[in-house]
Amino acid sequence: MTSIKDAASTFLGHRRIAVTGVSRDPKSSAANIVYKRLRDRGYEVFAVNPNADEVEGDRCYHDLEAIPGGVEAVVIATPAEAADATMTQCAALGITDVWMHRSLGAGSVSATATETGRRHGITVIDGGCPLMFEPTSDGGHKFLRLACTLAGKVPRTV
Repeated sequence: MTSIKDAASTFLGHRRIAVTGVSRDPKSSAANIVYKRLRDRGYEVFAVNPNADEVEGDRCYHDLEAIPGGVEAVVIATPAEAADATMTQCAALGITDVWMHRSLGAGSVSATATETGRRHGITVIDGGCPLMFEPTSDGGHKFLRLACTLAGKVPRTV
């Protein structure tokens, strides 16, 4: 098992990251917050939403396969029921690091998606948020990390 800090460090060490679930209505989506923070911190980040061509002023891709040159890592920030299909696509594309977003609510974590990913050699972070860890964190997300860890929403190991 790998500690969450080490897994987060490896994940955030990638420079090309896709964020699924980015919405055309940015006020309602944690995915948009993650997307913008990664973009603002210098990551080459790709928005994924099958129903949008543009979000946050950037091109949006309908699926992971449509991203030119592929990505190194994926944040799944869709409803949990969509995570299985995304994880299957990650496995098919050879993506090795996937983070299923979850803070206080149910989030995107799916036990079957986690199992599928790990069976295919993918490092799956099944809970928490990339913004809870350096170099992308802020005070609010650090507090959320503590609260969510205590509530069992952030894994201690992956």
